[in-house]
Amino acid sequence: MERHWKWVLIIGILALVADAAVNDTATLRQYRYDYGLFNGSLELATEVIRTDIQGKEGSVFQPQHEPHLIRSSVIFGLTKVANESNVNPSCHNHLKQVQRGILSKQPWAIKVLDASGTKPSGFVFGQNYWLGSREACHGVQRPVGITLSRNYERVMHYSILTQSAPFRMDYRVIYLRHRSPWQVEIKVMSEQVLHIGLCLPSSCGSEEVKQLARDYVAGGSFAEDDIFDMKPEVLYMKDLQLSERFYQRLTFRLVVAAILVTGALMLCAQQVRVAKRGDDPDPGLAPVESELWQALDFLLKKEPLQNFVSCFDVANNWKKISAMRPNQPGEIPIMNGLRSVCAIWILIFHVVWYMYFTVHNKTMLISYAEKVFFQYVSTAPLLVDVFFTISGFLQTYNFLRNAKQLEAVRLNGLWGNVKLFGKLLFHRYLRLGPLYLVVMGSVDLAFAYIGDVSVFHINERFDELCPQYWWRNLLFIQNLFDHREMCANWSWSLACDMQFFLLANIVLFIYAKYPKLAKGVTLSGLVATITWSYGIGITNNFEFSFDSTYATGTQIYTSPFVRVLPYIVGAIAAWFYQEQRLQFEMSERRTRRYWHLSLKVFVGCIYSTVKRDLGTLITISLFVLGRGLFSLTVCWMIVGSASGTGVWWSRLLEAKCFQHLNRLSYAIYLLNPLVIALVYSLTSTSSAADPFLLSVVCCGFTIIVYLASIAFSLAFELPYSNLSSLLLKGKPKTS
Repeated sequence: MERHWKWVLIIGILALVADAAVNDTATLRQYRYDYGLFNGSLELATEVIRTDIQGKEGSVFQPQHEPHLIRSSVIFGLTKVANESNVNPSCHNHLKQVQRGILSKQPWAIKVLDASGTKPSGFVFGQNYWLGSREACHGVQRPVGITLSRNYERVMHYSILTQSAPFRMDYRVIYLRHRSPWQVEIKVMSEQVLHIGLCLPSSCGSEEVKQLARDYVAGGSFAEDDIFDMKPEVLYMKDLQLSERFYQRLTFRLVVAAILVTGALMLCAQQVRVAKRGDDPDPGLAPVESELWQALDFLLKKEPLQNFVSCFDVANNWKKISAMRPNQPGEIPIMNGLRSVCAIWILIFHVVWYMYFTVHNKTMLISYAEKVFFQYVSTAPLLVDVFFTISGFLQTYNFLRNAKQLEAVRLNGLWGNVKLFGKLLFHRYLRLGPLYLVVMGSVDLAFAYIGDVSVFHINERFDELCPQYWWRNLLFIQNLFDHREMCANWSWSLACDMQFFLLANIVLFIYAKYPKLAKGVTLSGLVATITWSYGIGITNNFEFSFDSTYATGTQIYTSPFVRVLPYIVGAIAAWFYQEQRLQFEMSERRTRRYWHLSLKVFVGCIYSTVKRDLGTLITISLFVLGRGLFSLTVCWMIVGSASGTGVWWSRLLEAKCFQHLNRLSYAIYLLNPLVIALVYSLTSTSSAADPFLLSVVCCGFTIIVYLASIAFSLAFELPYSNLSSLLLKGKPKTS
């Protein structure tokens, strides 16, 4: 009997133990589900759960990988330096939950760790973009929309797709300036800025995170500082949210107003077109029915207002932009091709230039630019001289062959010529100004936008420069100041062109009355610009290297005193052609030889900078004399085309299709840096400079800028060109 009770007692104890084991196993399986450890072992689940519970109870449990995380992961390091004295209670609590979640390998916390940036390879050659993943941080906040079949075995925790953080998380970027001697410093703007992406609790303010980052790097826990001697300094932080100040900017109101007014004028022009068609069916606006349209119809019956509104007729303006007609007497067809090709060529250069600020192998990008094959891209700024040469030639050529205007200048007194000069200036400003001012406002808005939402550190904050220095652009004098203080700094050449236009008109007015004096002034100007260029180049130890070119941008690159050389050369060539009536009495073979020689010299000047470490004197001689020779080749092409000579490649540049592109060249010139900078700045990660990919990107940007140029030309350029012609001739200009 006693033996029977012993067996009963033993069986009962075993049953209790088995029941407890079953309950523990069920609990562990429930925790495995809660923690997303579907494919993990019960032993792993036990360790994770124990770690989390101990962490919540204030245990000092410290896994072996925690010291490594503190030094290698910025986000984990911030959770360690956070305490109740340097962050608000909610932020402190959430950061500690992130810390415990990472240590216990909770899926949402692992996603936070993975989404936050750490040092990638390539730092020596410019990899300063430790951006992590913005999309992965968003995946911490909400489930990732992807369907995976359960019919297949996967070595993964399914909850990395479905499990969300217990509180709201935001992706932010903190910027640190480093002083590491172990990175190539190119000295083109401030490239030594680390971009570190962090997936942070929304409860933590930006100032609090900046202070945590300062404490973290100052505490010596930043492993990369030990290895690369970075000496990091926290600059600022972005939450990548558009601020309310954006909509309060004056330029926002002005640009919106310009768009609305232009749109209204286009609608009115369409209504005028409908009214003029009379009995034709109306495919455009609805018939005049409302009181508003009746009042508008009454006003548009007045001829002066009709003529003004018709300047904004989209259909007519599109016909003018797209028209390809036979060349008229006095036109020089090769100019269309030269302008068009050079505009696209400079666009490609800007694609590479603005890529510099978003690639993580800057050193390799610069090394590509110094290779022989890529000289046609890296020396593209020289092509600005083509535009200056053409402008100087056309300004002089058109003035000298306008006999009526020339005679008026000769007969006018001082006051009469001042009024005529002012009239010419007004019409040039009317043709160039509206599109230029709209683009300037768009630049201010675009850079204010990307300054808030872009992950990249923006070196050129035009949204800060334009409100301060807009008046310089309005007066076309921005190139007389430091190039680092320009609003839309690529507009320096437009300012130069306007200044050269004024000076050329003064000299031409003098020439009409005192030819010898004008010739003396022109030759003196030519000698003066050459002497000035030599003096500035030698004083600043000018070299063709990119860092030297950027550093001397104000003194040499954007200076009107240096850049006037091709304009003078073009003006002199036009005078010789028009006044001296140069006739080319050469054999066809010799003519072809000179044409091909001009192309070889043109290309040779482009490739003359392939060796960039020459002495200062040789460099400045190549710069000055090479640009003069370059302008002479352009003048030969212009004069040869005007004289009716040419070869196969000059005939290509005279093709009718370039008439269309030439009419868009001004808009392409103004818009391409804005479009390129905006697109690059809105990407979410850095890229590598790759020649093949670069060619594809250039094609894409060319199409985008081309389409944008059509829209801006129709809205803000051609209508005011029509208006200028209307004021000069009494009717809009026709093609």
